[in-house]
Amino acid sequence: MEATRGDATRARIVEAMLATLATEGFAGASARSIARTGGFNQALIYYHFGSIENLMVAALQHFSERRLERYREALDRVRTTVELVDALAALYEQDVAGGRVAAVQEIVAGSSSSAELRRRVAALVDPWSAFAEEVVGGLVRGTAVEALVPVEEAAYALVALYFGVETLAHFDPERGRAQALFAAGSRLAPVLDAIRGSR
Repeated sequence: MEATRGDATRARIVEAMLATLATEGFAGASARSIARTGGFNQALIYYHFGSIENLMVAALQHFSERRLERYREALDRVRTTVELVDALAALYEQDVAGGRVAAVQEIVAGSSSSAELRRRVAALVDPWSAFAEEVVGGLVRGTAVEALVPVEEAAYALVALYFGVETLAHFDPERGRAQALFAAGSRLAPVLDAIRGSR
């Protein structure tokens, strides 16, 4: 019972951290503001996590693991570039609607101020790169372009593009450019599928 209560408290603190980052940014994510957002005593942060940096990493890991699980589920059935673009567009809309991607961006951007935080954040990006390699590899394997597409580099470009779109969205609150990018991808995808299938 005590462990369950502790887990629930930790989850509440993590959610308060994500909510605070989304509304007040990295610089505004103090123990006081996080506690105010979550409605708990700020001492609980240090009791459960030891430091704000540890809490940030835990929050990022929590979000990342849940979203990666959802992405795996959604992209597991993808067999064409058209399906990939459509699935990514839908997942992006879910991420935006959830309001937590902004919090993640704040942690990533803020990690530049601490070498240790930067190292820990980078480690949490590795599973996304590995997953992207699986997706890209699955799309090109056995096709006419398999020998032409460097899977590792293409996967890195895909991850960088996806996270970069959200970073630039800070300058485009309506996300019109992001939507236009996905629309352009939808128009290009059938062409890429035709090339993949040609011999």
